[in-house]
Amino acid sequence: MSAGTPNSYLRNAVMTASPEQLHLMLYDGAIRFSLQARDAIEARDYETSYNKLSRAQAIILEMQSGLRPEVNRELCERMAAIYSFIYRKLVDASVHHSVSDLDDALKILRYQRETWVMLIDKVNQTRAEQGSAGADEAPDAKPGPSPKTPAAPAKPQPVGEAASAGSTFSVEG
Repeated sequence: MSAGTPNSYLRNAVMTASPEQLHLMLYDGAIRFSLQARDAIEARDYETSYNKLSRAQAIILEMQSGLRPEVNRELCERMAAIYSFIYRKLVDASVHHSVSDLDDALKILRYQRETWVMLIDKVNQTRAEQGSAGADEAPDAKPGPSPKTPAAPAKPQPVGEAASAGSTFSVEG
């Protein structure tokens, strides 16, 4: 196995993931880096804790910058407040070497991740129901979509876009 294999695996996972899955990957990365920073703070390895917390902070900033207020302003304002709280707690944990602040951020991150997983499940269930309903509606229809008709239903975009192709941070640990 070459040294580049994990990077190519991650790159493939990111490039083939849905927007919802990308957002979940960002939560996973923020949680993983926060946990690594927590271990480093407890071991009094402050350089490592700073580096891991910086990566978690970058993920939170990316999630916050991906909010789309034109879709739902009120929800975006609420999510921005949550992301700001998490970011502040991560900064405080870094500056004060505070496991307590880090635990506060982790609690919210884990809760948000669980909520996101439930949302993904609900979206997938809705898509499956729409797909089966569409197949039942036109049994005598001729196969093949017209050039202007999409082959599959359009995916609903999440309120916060997870990552863009031009992102400069990595979720590798």
